[in-house]
Amino acid sequence: MSTEEISQRLFEARRAGVLLHPTALEGQYGILGANARRFVDFMVKSGLSVWQTLPVGPTHSDLSPYQSLSAHAGNPDFIDLSELVTLGLLRREELDPSADRSKRELVKLAARRFFDGEGQLGHQDFEDFCNKQDDWLEDFAIFCGIRETLPGISWPEWPAPLRDRHPEALAQFVRENAESVQTIRFEQFLFHHQWHSLRDYAAERGVLLFGDIPIFVAHDSADVWANRHLFKLDGEGNPTVVAGVPPDYFSPDGQHWGNPLYDWDAMDEDGYQWWLQRLESQRQLFDLIRIDHFRGLESFWEIPATTPEPRFGYWVAGPGRRFLEACFERFPGLPLVAENLGIISDEVEQLRREFRLPGMTVIQFGFDGSPDNPHLLHRHEPGDLVYTGTHDNDTSLGWYLSLDDHTRDYVNRYLGTDGTGMPWPIVDAAFRSVCWLAMVPMQDFLQLGSEARFNTPGTIEGNWVWQLELSQCTDELAEKIREEISRHERIRF
Repeated sequence: MSTEEISQRLFEARRAGVLLHPTALEGQYGILGANARRFVDFMVKSGLSVWQTLPVGPTHSDLSPYQSLSAHAGNPDFIDLSELVTLGLLRREELDPSADRSKRELVKLAARRFFDGEGQLGHQDFEDFCNKQDDWLEDFAIFCGIRETLPGISWPEWPAPLRDRHPEALAQFVRENAESVQTIRFEQFLFHHQWHSLRDYAAERGVLLFGDIPIFVAHDSADVWANRHLFKLDGEGNPTVVAGVPPDYFSPDGQHWGNPLYDWDAMDEDGYQWWLQRLESQRQLFDLIRIDHFRGLESFWEIPATTPEPRFGYWVAGPGRRFLEACFERFPGLPLVAENLGIISDEVEQLRREFRLPGMTVIQFGFDGSPDNPHLLHRHEPGDLVYTGTHDNDTSLGWYLSLDDHTRDYVNRYLGTDGTGMPWPIVDAAFRSVCWLAMVPMQDFLQLGSEARFNTPGTIEGNWVWQLELSQCTDELAEKIREEISRHERIRF
């Protein structure tokens, strides 16, 4: 069976999944170990066959997964240190909090032992990993190494020889900081080793991993520093224009994201190789991939850096069909999902449908009073995905309780409920949708309110920090979820 046929069959089978970013998993020593496997076990008990995450790259201090230091690298904070004990690279007593060692110090210790020949990980595996990831790993390791020596300073403010990547300056830096740079490479090796162990564990149990690619990348990232010619920057590396969106459902004033914008003409010259490498990195991690802000491929909101309010922005044509043709030529059957929320034009939907990409519907968005609202249950299409809410929404219970009386009554009448047991009537609506995949944030399964909201767009405080206690993943909850999923024929194992 071809990759294209596998992808098509994947999009036709009715499934149910859960949206939970790995950082929400509690873990004294890290994420990608026993706790992640326990969550997969809970999913299997529940009949959930798709685990959707947010982007898994290393973040800045604001913790946003959508402003990563790299479009390719994994977040080293995910590494489970207790797994390194099993591999013979750390001692159990070294993990004792009384030892007062940071995670970074413990990873450095594990790296020294590894390069001294200790432990069960193979050195040839490390060399193979570095060679396979050579397109991005070396730039990332040097970039993060420089950041360690110049903390709190973004790359356009570095000394010019490092900022402008003079070969002699970079070679000297690597010589003088060899251990630090090598440790960063080793961190990425550990992340990928643990991630692939988790992916194998999930696959053996019928669970697919569903990733997320932000269409834009952070300015202070290895990607922009190493590929300045692919972005609209001035001579010192600062953006001349930045990304955002005009006023929409999420923000009545629009949003200023601040990401540098691509020079799509420059990317076109080599057939979008940087993007193809990015997709390849994500294919190594995930079974499904969502492109966040898909509409930016058709046209994007460009805001002049000198007038940063979103209202001063304007639409600019994106690479559209030419870009997607390059993607599918390299990766036939690429299992992409288009995030098509917000202000979506007919041209965006035409592009999405031309390449047969599933789109998204969100039940919370269906109740603006418009009878042709595409998020209403009876307007759903089989090839799309349905969500009760996304990571950018309030929890479904929080949303329901915040509605005015008129809208809440409309929701109740449409869903055939009096509001008892919310948000389960919303979850049930998602499961009975004709959409092939129904996704539910874990907070909705737990019937949590606004206190468990994961992100509020346009704000910088209190986001990305909600934590799941695995004790909440009870057998009773699993049985309830499985009963609902089975009733609507979404069981896949």
